[in-house]
Amino acid sequence: MEIRQVTENKKQYLPLLLLATDGQESALDEYLESGDMYVLDDDGVKCQCIVTDEGDGILEIKNIATAPEGQGKGYGKKLINFIIEKYKATGKYTILQVGTGDSPMTVPFYEKCGFVRSHVVKNFFIEKYDHPIFECGIQLVDMVYLRQPL
Repeated sequence: MEIRQVTENKKQYLPLLLLATDGQESALDEYLESGDMYVLDDDGVKCQCIVTDEGDGILEIKNIATAPEGQGKGYGKKLINFIIEKYKATGKYTILQVGTGDSPMTVPFYEKCGFVRSHVVKNFFIEKYDHPIFECGIQLVDMVYLRQPL
């Protein structure tokens, strides 16, 4: 297993990237080139993550997705732990945050990774996306932010 940074041709991973944006490429285009992208390869790319510098010592996971055949195998958690250790070592950042829909599938995953709820952006998914987003049969409306110290 190898985790490596991708610095060019990031859209070669478009199918995996779009899993995290519910198929809306315009959302991805807002941060793809400015963010640091990492892929976890284990006999093929299983997981990817894009991290952005939000200023004031805050890093944000903007996009993380695991290929369907790799889900439930710990790849997402391994990639998040890599991000935590990599950026903690720089001494430049104090907080790692992630925004997600208030879903029984994603929020518990981030909580298991050490994140705690921070704040909510009301109506994010309704205003930002051109189609309704559903996860676990629930329409996502608000963006829930979770944070952990670095």
